[in-house]
Amino acid sequence: WETCWFKVELSIPLAWAGREVHFVWESDGEGMVWRDAQPVQGLTKEGEKTSYILTRSLKESEPHSLTLYMELACNGLFGAGKGSMIAPPDPDRRVTLSKAELVVFNRDVYELLVDLEILLDMAQLLGEENQRSFQALYAANQMVNVCDVTDPSTFPAARDLAAAIFSQKNGESQHTIHAVGHCHIDSAWLWPYEETIRKCARSWVTVVHLMEHNPELTFACSQLGLIPVLWQAQQFEWVQSWYPGLYARIQHFVAKGQFIPVGGTWVEMDGNLPSGESMVRQFLQGQRFFQEQFGRMCSEFWLPDTFGYSAQLPQLMHGCGIRRFLTQKLSWNLVNSFPHHTFFWEGIDGSQVLTHFPPGDSYGMHGRVEEMLKTVKNNKDKGRVNHSAFLFGFGDGGGGPTQKMLDRMKRMSNTDGLPRVQISTPDQLFSVLEKESSQLCTWVGELFLELHNGTYTTQAQIKKGNRECERILHDVEVLSALAVAQDSVFQYPASQLQRLWRLLLLNQFHDVLPGSCIQLVVEDALQYYTEIRRAGAQLQEEAVQSLCRDLLQPEARSTQSTLVLNTLPWERTEVISRPGPDGTETSALVTVPSMGYALVQEPFVPPQPVAVRKQEDGSITMENGVIAVCLDTMGHLTSLRLLDSERSSVPDGCYANQFALFDDVPLYWDAWDVMDYHLETRKPVTTLLKPLEITLAGGLRGSVRFSLQVGKSSTLTQEIILDAMCPYLRFLTQVEWKEAHKFLKVEFPVQVRSTNATYEIQFGHLQRPTHWNTSWDWARFEVWAHKWLDLSEHGFGVALLNDCKYGASAHRNILSLSL
Repeated sequence: WETCWFKVELSIPLAWAGREVHFVWESDGEGMVWRDAQPVQGLTKEGEKTSYILTRSLKESEPHSLTLYMELACNGLFGAGKGSMIAPPDPDRRVTLSKAELVVFNRDVYELLVDLEILLDMAQLLGEENQRSFQALYAANQMVNVCDVTDPSTFPAARDLAAAIFSQKNGESQHTIHAVGHCHIDSAWLWPYEETIRKCARSWVTVVHLMEHNPELTFACSQLGLIPVLWQAQQFEWVQSWYPGLYARIQHFVAKGQFIPVGGTWVEMDGNLPSGESMVRQFLQGQRFFQEQFGRMCSEFWLPDTFGYSAQLPQLMHGCGIRRFLTQKLSWNLVNSFPHHTFFWEGIDGSQVLTHFPPGDSYGMHGRVEEMLKTVKNNKDKGRVNHSAFLFGFGDGGGGPTQKMLDRMKRMSNTDGLPRVQISTPDQLFSVLEKESSQLCTWVGELFLELHNGTYTTQAQIKKGNRECERILHDVEVLSALAVAQDSVFQYPASQLQRLWRLLLLNQFHDVLPGSCIQLVVEDALQYYTEIRRAGAQLQEEAVQSLCRDLLQPEARSTQSTLVLNTLPWERTEVISRPGPDGTETSALVTVPSMGYALVQEPFVPPQPVAVRKQEDGSITMENGVIAVCLDTMGHLTSLRLLDSERSSVPDGCYANQFALFDDVPLYWDAWDVMDYHLETRKPVTTLLKPLEITLAGGLRGSVRFSLQVGKSSTLTQEIILDAMCPYLRFLTQVEWKEAHKFLKVEFPVQVRSTNATYEIQFGHLQRPTHWNTSWDWARFEVWAHKWLDLSEHGFGVALLNDCKYGASAHRNILSLSL
């Protein structure tokens, strides 16, 4: 991602007076033209943008000599992968400049070629049973006969033949396509965050330049908040110093209604893994930004490219003033075809949002006849609605729409045989869909993407960082709010918290949190998590010092007392570790009120201490009066009993806490996917390095430890802990992971029968089947959950909790967590 600069000195011949003159630049790197110290045009071969228009008709008064600067990046539209798009970047990549020319552009020939392209596409694609295809074919044939390529005076007659076809109008019942310019740019993916700033500048300056000559063009942009977050201290000063004038031009076209902010969130986040609070903050920060910068909030949630959509999103959208949703990613389903393109989506509380998937199943259309016909043919809600979206433009830095796309669609605006095409806005589309919505169907629950299930587990450190930082920011806010309520002098750290939240929200982008990004991006993300942990710990300490100032004075406490805080909304009785008088760790059983604190001096004694006993066969039992467990020498849980019920949770002859290794060789998307056939390669982990041994013999806490070899060269060490009065067993697992194309899970077969398992999601829970009756069931062989999944029948159940994992499954009676 190095950038090199070219100084280009141009001298336009006087003989070109009255002609349209272009500067042509072709390279396999992304480029930007600078003129008079301003960016004026992005040039990207893959985005069909290889020329900058110097003048549309050279006048004598115009300068004939001028200097441009070309900024050229050493990466293509899709990064710099070695050998394939999703391979790691090539450190030895070179970029080639293949063409730099000053040329005369013949607009008449261009227009003639666009006419012919549309007619020939109609002839080929409308089919032999449609007379319009023959009319288009014969018109094109006559154009060839009339046109003498050496005599430009014959061109108008040829163009008149095409115009006669294009001017024949549609009937009133024809489907209307709402075309909106678009340029989806991933905040980070196959390139680092920093490169995205340049991608945005190249694309947006190109769009603005196109708008200046096409006042009808509209462009939906969902990530305007991206630039200021990347460089917190500099924010807009940074943008203005590097791209002076560009942001002001964008604001001008926002005011005119052409450059349309959509989305409503800070970034296009992952739709599954962020917590409920994080999702609220995405909307809060996004809507606040749009309100401050553009004087309006978004009415559409725009998330075209994430890997599934939580069933909680409709309720969150409602709470943030949004009633409309657009995406298209479910067209990527590998198993089942989603049955609708326009429908009401209902969340877990009954909230409904009007949802639209562009029926062309893309957000990067090119304005071709084929795409228009596909949009109509593909539409699964024919008869219910007669309007649909068509998002056109090259994404990921490709500069969005082109002049040719607009010129194609002008010819199709109202042409018999083709759908009616109008340049539109998201608001115009949704407004007409709302009027037509009386016959629409309703989809209840999650929009599950039957693909990319591996993203729930890929890059474990990113997943752990996200969960930990969500917890840290929650705790800082709870403690700071309590401190403010108690001490009027305490300054609530609003600006520091906003900075940290925005870093966390940035990392929830839909290729970062899922782990489907290059190593450079992972390194950036982990650095941001480190910063949130550091700054969060400092803010937490300041809040505690203010909140508990009196209790922290040396005279207020004995040397044996410990201040314990509880940031959760229920009273907790738990065993904690605290430093003893001689510096060693000691345990104490404490009770702390909801959202409060307690000064613990003399910890109370549990009614029944933990008993840990080694049996003759090497197995170990642990019991605390609430539950009793038995573990074999491999660390398997062979028995787990709730003493009150006398009911065993582990079926006879089965092992819980069973680690299993699977082959992970997907069809293509390596970091994204785990395929259903991986389940056929299950191998239990059976190589013992250190057998089960007692590490704490009981009292307030009992624990045991063992080590396994996983695969060829990985190791796993686990400590299993049972605390006094505690109704659950804890597993602290450390894995030194060195395997490639392998997938590690831990399984818990339980003695519970239920056709549905329950999974925690944002601010609620969701049930999914434990059987594979239908293709919709088995397509969910690997699903996501937040902190817990549960399998229960009437009166009894078992839950599996975690502090940093998201991938899970429950098939029949086996709860499985993907590690």
